[in-house]
Amino acid sequence: MDTEIELKFLVSDNEVPLIPALLTQFAKTVTNKPAKNLTNAYFDTPNRELRALDIGLRTRCCNDECEQTIKLAGEVVGGLHQRPEYNLPIQSGRPDLHAFDANIWPHGMQLESIAQNIFPIFSTNFIRRTWLLETDSGTKIEAVLDKGEIAANGQIEPINELEIELIEGNKEDLFLLADHLIKQAGMRLGLYSKAARGYRIADDKPLKPNKFIGFVPLKSQATQEQALIATVSYGIQFVQKHEQCYFNKPSLKTLKRVIDGISLIRHAFWLFDDIVDKSLTESIRNELKWLLSELAWVENAIHLKTYTSKRHAYYKKLNQFPELAHVITDLQDVQPTPTDIEDLFHCTRYNRLILSLTRWLVDRAWRKNWDQKALSAAQLPVTDIANQLFDKDWQALKSLLPQEKTLSEYDYLQVRAKLENTLLSGNCLGKLYDKEARKAFRTPWIDVVYGIYELETLTYLHQLCQNQNSDALQEVQVWLKQKSDFLVSAMEQSRQSSMLSEPYWC
Repeated sequence: MDTEIELKFLVSDNEVPLIPALLTQFAKTVTNKPAKNLTNAYFDTPNRELRALDIGLRTRCCNDECEQTIKLAGEVVGGLHQRPEYNLPIQSGRPDLHAFDANIWPHGMQLESIAQNIFPIFSTNFIRRTWLLETDSGTKIEAVLDKGEIAANGQIEPINELEIELIEGNKEDLFLLADHLIKQAGMRLGLYSKAARGYRIADDKPLKPNKFIGFVPLKSQATQEQALIATVSYGIQFVQKHEQCYFNKPSLKTLKRVIDGISLIRHAFWLFDDIVDKSLTESIRNELKWLLSELAWVENAIHLKTYTSKRHAYYKKLNQFPELAHVITDLQDVQPTPTDIEDLFHCTRYNRLILSLTRWLVDRAWRKNWDQKALSAAQLPVTDIANQLFDKDWQALKSLLPQEKTLSEYDYLQVRAKLENTLLSGNCLGKLYDKEARKAFRTPWIDVVYGIYELETLTYLHQLCQNQNSDALQEVQVWLKQKSDFLVSAMEQSRQSSMLSEPYWC
């Protein structure tokens, strides 16, 4: 068995010719192996039983020699792939599952039935160029450049990726090489394997953005440290997923999901501050703040686009005032373009951030300078932490938004950050509790937060009107104020309902 420790990069055609020189610059010695034409077939049952177990089964042929490979469930963190892998030679193109050691299979797997029903569901065919690098410290790293295609159901997707794998030595050198590579524009960390992409094509399930941030998958017996790892890992993958979704189909709402993922990671550093020393995350937190600032325009852009849509209830009214429509159009014209955003996701600073987060997890960097108090806190059941945290947040929220007080537009705009952080705590730890009770409690508060988003945009439009020297826009200001008042009234109803709800963690 081999356990892969590799980083994957998606490269552009312009970057491919630069790769040999980049590798030579980094290593003490570089051995260039002959290129190979690899023909691969991936197998599963009609019911995708191997996929359900997170098992990959592949045959690979090159120059009349074939082998079969099993990849078992592993980890993918920020482009770092770690999976147990087993390889055996075969005489034909059909795999033989019984040839593998019986001890590798997950408990309860129906091996006999699966072996009888597997068939090829997609193929990958590519030219592989390979280099073996040795660093000054003796670390050996294999770099492979694959260029070709994935084929399934008559559809084709290109393969253009570079993988660097630690063969022997210190993983520090693997990350140093990764940093060296991402200095080049056009190279970004990749999340999805060839197999994952192939399954999507074969099953006609294209990658789609999430509607919401979702909940971090946690087991009830998880420790606080395990919950930290799960939360930051979830956030990194959420960001990278929606980065790829944006490349597939640019959308403002997809960028909002990127923002949600960044916010979740930032929140995790605060949430687990009794085991994460603030000074050890300062650099990463500053970079997360930078990335949020680069995307700060997105929420207003979403609302402006919504208001100018013919399907929106406000469209007819706003369309009566060409002066305001003109102002909105001018604002939309200066928004970053899809090309600008793709450049952001390709830039060195962004990819260094993803790489830094990955390394922070792999190195367990939060353990640095731990004292006995932090060590004890890390081993505590996360359920204990969650109950205490939610109680504290709930009491703070009731003080901030007293039930007997009637809140104004200004009041709601001031509490957005606190409400969002409270909901993010639920995204981090809510999986520990009953789904229906959690949903019933959170839904009215989510409605309030969405109301605040819309209220901010109405306020923004109101300010735009005030800044224009136009009598016609006076009427718009009156109308916008009426809409804001109506929205605040609806939010007050949701808030009052929320205050009466039974907390789901009790």
